Amino acid sequence: MLLRHTPKEITDRKILTINPAKTCQPIGAMYAALGIHNCLPHSHGSQGCCAYHRSTLTRHYKEPVMAATSSFTEGASVFGGQANLVQAIDNIFTIYEPDVIAVHTTCLSETIGDDIPQIARKAEADGKIPPGKYVIHVNTPSYVGTHVTGFAGMTKAMVDYFAESAGKKINQINIIPGYVEPSDMEEIRRIAEVMGVRTVLFPDTSGVLNRPQTGKYDMFPPGGVTVEALKSTGNSQATIALGQLASGPAARALDSKCKVPCEILDLPIGLKATDRFVDTLRRTAGTDVPDTINIERGRLLDIITDMHQYFYGKKVALAGDPDQLIALTEFLVSIDMWPIHIVSGTVDKDFQARIKEITQYVPHPVNVGIPGDLFLLHQWIKNEPVDLLVGNTYMKYISRDEDIPLVRFGFPVLDRIGHGYFPTVGYRGGMRLLEKILDVLLDRQDRDAKEESFELVM
Repeated sequence: MLLRHTPKEITDRKILTINPAKTCQPIGAMYAALGIHNCLPHSHGSQGCCAYHRSTLTRHYKEPVMAATSSFTEGASVFGGQANLVQAIDNIFTIYEPDVIAVHTTCLSETIGDDIPQIARKAEADGKIPPGKYVIHVNTPSYVGTHVTGFAGMTKAMVDYFAESAGKKINQINIIPGYVEPSDMEEIRRIAEVMGVRTVLFPDTSGVLNRPQTGKYDMFPPGGVTVEALKSTGNSQATIALGQLASGPAARALDSKCKVPCEILDLPIGLKATDRFVDTLRRTAGTDVPDTINIERGRLLDIITDMHQYFYGKKVALAGDPDQLIALTEFLVSIDMWPIHIVSGTVDKDFQARIKEITQYVPHPVNVGIPGDLFLLHQWIKNEPVDLLVGNTYMKYISRDEDIPLVRFGFPVLDRIGHGYFPTVGYRGGMRLLEKILDVLLDRQDRDAKEESFELVM
């Protein structure tokens, strides 16, 4: 549905959300679970819920997403889902043979009040969980939180269930990558490898949701962090968590449980945030930054220098997740673009203060909506137009209605491909992001140019 009838006049809405800039917790939990090697996510609720979560991830990644469900019917809805989950655990381990079943709840099972750990203990007592296999869980009611908090909860569950401390530290660093694409996780790991740093990256969906076409189907792709690696995280020297909201809970839980000190950084999107990530890796691991990384940084800086004239003073509207928006806003401000309308559907108590701090020198009033929705963003744009939109596929309606170029970024992106294969984190990712921004801005300049000013070289 197009939004041409969105009114310009803004009224206060306290109990009504229109076009939310978020989706539900179980989707994030399912995505995180796919980052464990040989893991089958399990939706404890109705078939319809699981179908929605799977289809959203499948449409975003253009990859088959496997997950199981407790398949609630009227009986389970009244009497509880214990029998369904115990039978599901037995069926899954018997037929599909995963190493891990990662259970997340839904609105229905949460409203009933099913006790997942108790049900798992019942399944184990009945001999339904084979030796060396695991059932983990996280509570993810869809009526609170968002996909980001669901991801954070499942990532923390990996620590709660698997992390162990032998009392002796080993030469490795934990990296929690945050709610980013498989390509981003791959790039984060590559940077660490180039710097000679041994890491455990968790979760890790690279090789799972961006796998190559081989002509052969694998129920469990070769990617993902192994259970053995997750257990070893309690013996690591330190943890670097990327993104306060998505990675912070797991990092703090690991510190509390196994006394692994953590540093929580912004996502390494853009020059400054990547500098901080690389420097933290260098300092924590006691290594040097190789020329390879410095060359990549120089190339990003060169693009910024060469194309600064097209960035300068362009007004931007953004919608997405707090961790991504904080880093992205800093990147845009650093290249002299002006983010003036910023909306997130995920609540983060520190978000507004961080955005205000980052944009304090932007020579224009900055609107920050949290929790906000795309309806509010559209109204802000009607009152103060912008030159560029950055956000997920749902932003295309505003883009079409207001004739504003859109750079697709975040989750979900349902109508384009590439986000699972091309990173936007790190210096290389920064170059990719700038390319996308430049392309839409210069395409618009070409489209609108008069005949006498239609330039060959720009």
